[in-house]
Amino acid sequence: MPIFEYRCSACGGDFEMLVGSDTEVNCPECGSSRVDKKFSIFASHIAHSDGAAPACHTGTGGCDLGKCGSGLCGIE
Repeated sequence: MPIFEYRCSACGGDFEMLVGSDTEVNCPECGSSRVDKKFSIFASHIAHSDGAAPACHTGTGGCDLGKCGSGLCGIE
């Protein structure tokens, strides 16, 4: 089952919930069913065989993804 993030329209609370296809989502704080699914991103990690960080993480050089220094590193 995936984990989704929600915001309650009634009380403004944010929460996460494991959701199956037939799960009714209610706010754990106030019990309201008036909830909105939030857009969320997932985290990933790329393992390097030699254990070294890519050049853009060492403060020198950069990668060929064109995003170094923008805060949007394509490697992470």
